[in-house]
Amino acid sequence: MAVIGAGLLTACDLDEFNPSTVSADIAYKDPAGFESLINYCYDGLYYFYGKIDGIGIMEMGTDLWISETKESGFTLYNSNMNTELGTLKVFWQGFYSTVNYCNTAIYYADQVEGYTEDEKNAKVAEAYFLRGWSNLQLVEQFGGVVLSTEPSSVAGVDNNPVRSTEADFYDLIISDLKFACEHLPISQGAERGRVSKKAAYGMLAKAYLQRTRLEESNASEYARLALEAAQELIDNQGQYGVALYQSDDNESGYTKLWDGLNNKDNSEFLFLEAVDHESSLNPDWSNRGRTRQYYLMDLKTVGAEWGTTEKYCAWYGRANDRGFKPTKYLLTEIFEPVEDPADTRFDDTFFTDYYNSRWSDYTISQELVDKYGKDASLVGHVIKNTVWTYDTDKSYYGVNASGNVNMVDEDEDGYLDGLSVFTPNYTIPAEEKALMPFLCVDPTDMFDASGRWVTSESSSMGTYYKEVYPSMKKFSSLYWISNNQRWQGDVPILRLGEVYLIAAEAALRYNNDQSLASTYVNAIRERSAIASRASEMDVADSQVTLDFILAERARELAGEQTRWIDLKRFGKLTDSYLAETNPDILTFDESKHIVRPIPQSFLDAIANPGEFGTNGY
Repeated sequence: MAVIGAGLLTACDLDEFNPSTVSADIAYKDPAGFESLINYCYDGLYYFYGKIDGIGIMEMGTDLWISETKESGFTLYNSNMNTELGTLKVFWQGFYSTVNYCNTAIYYADQVEGYTEDEKNAKVAEAYFLRGWSNLQLVEQFGGVVLSTEPSSVAGVDNNPVRSTEADFYDLIISDLKFACEHLPISQGAERGRVSKKAAYGMLAKAYLQRTRLEESNASEYARLALEAAQELIDNQGQYGVALYQSDDNESGYTKLWDGLNNKDNSEFLFLEAVDHESSLNPDWSNRGRTRQYYLMDLKTVGAEWGTTEKYCAWYGRANDRGFKPTKYLLTEIFEPVEDPADTRFDDTFFTDYYNSRWSDYTISQELVDKYGKDASLVGHVIKNTVWTYDTDKSYYGVNASGNVNMVDEDEDGYLDGLSVFTPNYTIPAEEKALMPFLCVDPTDMFDASGRWVTSESSSMGTYYKEVYPSMKKFSSLYWISNNQRWQGDVPILRLGEVYLIAAEAALRYNNDQSLASTYVNAIRERSAIASRASEMDVADSQVTLDFILAERARELAGEQTRWIDLKRFGKLTDSYLAETNPDILTFDESKHIVRPIPQSFLDAIANPGEFGTNGY
């Protein structure tokens, strides 16, 4: 059972107790009423993971992604990044709402009747965890803003808030997460989305490590504590019920990590957004899994000229909200731009093959050959239809998806006969591309000489090629696709692979132990290749530097809503770094862009907006 519902109540809870019919003082003394309050503390995460409000603020404006149209305030740091930005308001209000629910639960915990002390602590520890996690998000995005520890129903409305320091935030975050580590249970049983000790230790390690960016005099001690918390999980995996997926001769462990059959009981997921796929009792019902459509290339115009469609490509997603696309740095420097790398993480992160999904064969015309500079011999070539209904053992729902039939190479040209569009991250000679019986767009077509994405001004084909690129694949396992817009899989917020990288980074920040750091890095890298190629992934101790780990985090975590705070911790939110890795960001103002604007709705609601400020915007 997932943690579910508007307020995250199970149907059983609703039958037993309805806290809305009595006062809070009475409702929260009853264990069922108190547990309903704890459930409300989870509500906010459903609006940040898999949704644009979280993706924009957590992943964009970095070295990995760009968009000229979607969330341009975050992607380009242009004038749309201001106090009126709507998604910024959602983030601010959502996390402060979570903090308030958690404060309420913590306040009433000692009044609950019928719990033993251990039962009470185990339950309220969920609120401590979620408050710590929420405050970590708030301080990293907005800096030292309002640190709240009392519920608004008790403290009343604060019309004259004051800023707390970032150190104050981290003091409370760490205290909350330590409480969670001590009191959360090892397991929450069948309730998939509830936090347990594994989540608490992972988040504590993350918080300790992130605090090192404050450059306090004891920063190395926080690195040591981060290493200690990470090692608690890594060294006791059986105790906490966690494990890295291991490679075999056919699949890498990383491939298994994202396999749909492993999604709902994943040994690497520590903290997750649990999606109720059976009854849709989520805060926004079945309206889940939008992540993939924000990162999707154009399947309905340029792709459609070669046989793809938005309507029937359930595997890839719906292209109506597309906009986020990878930078050249991500495609060709983070990932090795070769045809057959040992590292499977590029193929497990991106779609590069897009198949004919028209439900009928598609014939290449003279007009298409002329428009895209293809060889004349391709006129009349047939791209085979690949759409069919998936068997129930391959999909929980049974969906129409491309890539199921006619997946053959009968003409023996080295490519499947239903391939419509191909977007590799490595370069293919122009004369070879001209002979390919499908649209092939590689980095030489996607980017201009400066590393920026092509435009109609910078390339004769820029109008078309700027819409064609690898699309993020991580949240698109066919098993959990209910339609081309909704994906019903669970979404990891923190997983064991990241804890290994936290441990490696902490070892360097503590005492520059490259040997220990390489042990953790190589464990992650080896499981990213099939067993016979694992040794190709090993790196020497001397190679494991902080810059190497930052790149490794991109290979491991691209698209998982961690990158903005990663760059902040590494001191890479600078104009020079972003100009080098993401030149489409024309200007990064280091005097203000390392934090986000304070939402205008908050400033308008307080009596001292001038004193509080706008974070420089």
